[in-house]
Amino acid sequence: MRALAEGRLAGFVRRFDRGVWALVLVQLITSMGFSISLPYLSLYLHQQRGLSMTVVGAIMMASALVAAVGRLAGGELADRLGRRPVLLAAMSLRVVLFAGMALLLGLAGPVWTIAGAYLLVRLTGALAMPAVSAMVADLTPEGRRTEGYGLLRAGTNLGWGAGPAIGGYLAMVFPYAALFAFTALSSLVALGLVVAFVRESHHAQEAHSGLRDLAQTFRDSRFVAFVGLSLLVLVVGGQLVSTLSVFVVARLGYSEAAFGGLLTLNGLLVAALQYPIARWAERRPRLLGLVAGAFLYGAGYLLFGWLEAYLGLLVAIVVVTLGEMLFAPTTLSVVAALAPPARRGRYMGAFGLAESFGWSAGPFLGGVLLDLLPHSPAAMWGIITSLAFTAALGFLLWGRKERTP
Repeated sequence: MRALAEGRLAGFVRRFDRGVWALVLVQLITSMGFSISLPYLSLYLHQQRGLSMTVVGAIMMASALVAAVGRLAGGELADRLGRRPVLLAAMSLRVVLFAGMALLLGLAGPVWTIAGAYLLVRLTGALAMPAVSAMVADLTPEGRRTEGYGLLRAGTNLGWGAGPAIGGYLAMVFPYAALFAFTALSSLVALGLVVAFVRESHHAQEAHSGLRDLAQTFRDSRFVAFVGLSLLVLVVGGQLVSTLSVFVVARLGYSEAAFGGLLTLNGLLVAALQYPIARWAERRPRLLGLVAGAFLYGAGYLLFGWLEAYLGLLVAIVVVTLGEMLFAPTTLSVVAALAPPARRGRYMGAFGLAESFGWSAGPFLGGVLLDLLPHSPAAMWGIITSLAFTAALGFLLWGRKERTP
């Protein structure tokens, strides 16, 4: 029995390239560090520095522009220079920035400098992600890419599951600056792993590419339609960190640790179930993952407008997480299939526009609605989730008009 189990484990490990496993570990550590501190930045700015949620949402929205530029630049550079150099540069800068944010919060530095540091943090993440996503596609056969992205997300969310719980309890004992110091340390560890274990996967870099070549990506009507529909879902998904934290803590009256528990459940569910769900989805039409994922995303956030008991909030986050586990790896698999092999970084960067904008425009929309509808949670979440339901219908039409790869 033990030998059988060891054989299955060895077969599972051999199913993916060593580079993919190294990236999974790097993402696990990085996401744990991020989720220790960043979910609580909105609370810090709102509760301790007195900013309105509209202003906080505007800061998150501003980061969309920075992240959009970073995603495009990161994808282009990953194709031209290689995946590894871009990843190393972005992660090195990230360590410095989080250390700087720890000092700024500890010294109660000007809000504009804290916001500026946050924008630069978003830039480093945006530069790195197209390289990571393209590297997984480089190292994984097409028939296993949804699984590969599912494995990457499982590692990411294992860290995401541990981080908020740690951060929530740290926030009750230590000042917010300590959370960012922990994030700087974890980013340094992740950087060391990239230096030691991640090797270049792309050896056919484009030597001559520019704005004209980049524009060709946006003339791919099939890809552009897919990105536009995905954006609607990503705006809804962007409520998780900023809007939901303020809604649960400041509106419903739960503690930071209780909110951290919701994020921990989200992360642990993805860590445990993302790969099995991705493997299940790999054997089915990708359109199913897109439509069902978008619908469940919307249904889960809609529940937050009607359920106030903590058990109800746990149910809502489970539904959101199911949608996330179907939608996220399927979208990356579709992008990898739509992209010519030599332009995967560019396509991943272009899709990253939607991700960056969604995760930044989402908090802005949520912040405005929190201020406008402070006593109408059902209406607030109903407006937000209508976007996901619209996207689900749109994917059905997209799938009929354009055969999903």
